[in-house]
Amino acid sequence: MPQFMDFHDDLQLPEEAVEQITQDTKAHKTDEFGVRQVELFHNADGKVYCLLEAPDADAVRSHHAALGVPCGDVHEVSGIL
Repeated sequence: MPQFMDFHDDLQLPEEAVEQITQDTKAHKTDEFGVRQVELFHNADGKVYCLLEAPDADAVRSHHAALGVPCGDVHEVSGIL
């Protein structure tokens, strides 16, 4: 499954949201768009990077729209391992 990364410049995540994302990630939960959170990197300044498995970039955009989270550029990425 392809992996994608997107960036949110000012997304303040409540601790409850981080915990829910953590649980869903550990459970390998996939949403109705075929998107699965692989990792989420965030800091207190609201800088957030999402690493997602998805069929395509449009599925990533739909995933964010369903959550009510604006989604900017989506980039397909690959790891080095």
